[in-house]
Amino acid sequence: MKISELTQAELSGALRRGSLLLDLHPFVARLKSNLPTLAHDLALMYADFPVLPPDTFADFHVEIAREAPLRSGFKPEAVFYLDGRPFFIPLSPGQAFAGLEWGLNWCVTSTSHQYLIFHAAVIEKDGKAAVFPAPPGSGKSTLCAGLVMKGWRLLSDELALYDIDNGLIYGMARPINLKNRSIDVIRTFAPDACLTVPVPNTSKGTVALVRPPVESVLRVREPARPHWVVLPKYQRDAAPVMAPHSRAQSFMLLAEQSFNYHLHGRRGFDAIGQLIDQAGCFQFTYSRLEDAERAFEALRQGGAA
Repeated sequence: MKISELTQAELSGALRRGSLLLDLHPFVARLKSNLPTLAHDLALMYADFPVLPPDTFADFHVEIAREAPLRSGFKPEAVFYLDGRPFFIPLSPGQAFAGLEWGLNWCVTSTSHQYLIFHAAVIEKDGKAAVFPAPPGSGKSTLCAGLVMKGWRLLSDELALYDIDNGLIYGMARPINLKNRSIDVIRTFAPDACLTVPVPNTSKGTVALVRPPVESVLRVREPARPHWVVLPKYQRDAAPVMAPHSRAQSFMLLAEQSFNYHLHGRRGFDAIGQLIDQAGCFQFTYSRLEDAERAFEALRQGGAA
């Protein structure tokens, strides 16, 4: 059964009871919430994701609870719980779904050390994955969303799960996070994209999420082999340039953008070296997604723009 096959009443009821088990392969999350708006956003963004039987083992037991503030005169708050313990600064109820997404990212990065985890977007076409390791503000998620809306398969816009044993990357194909100007950029570039209502005044500015394409969700169990490592760099009014990036710098970038490189020791060092050895390394400067689409098609066909 998929989320889209539940009525709004069924979905809200499962959330209130804490009996909603969401398949986020390779993880399972048990979700609980008393916020009605969360059910709406879940139905919109996770429509194609499987719902598992209530007795399924869950990796993460997550709750987003609407709670009254400790002092009178303040508005209710949305609090993120993992395994019954509160984490993070409480958010306004309007930010609850964004908070759930950020919290799930934290659950994965803080516990799932069977993978070498990179802060990177990953897309795939023809069995070849492009990995975008980059710090916030680089245009990584915007570039990822734009290419995914034009036929590339989404693995992840935030977390690349690298299996050290087989050299493959896994992704959960979850909604793509957009911030500030990138929201309107994607609306213009891909009018058919399904977005949440933008939420202003978060710690990251105004945020919205993009629903992943159904094919990406259906193929979530298919890993991909990294074929390109591309450092994206948005630069206003810049011409598109796909330039070679040194393997040494690309190695350092992946290490810097890993959440748990320090935990893997020599094995992690060797794993990044293996990844870099099998991939072409580039830096891509861009200002328009139309240019990016052409540049990545040229890259896929063996050239560079």
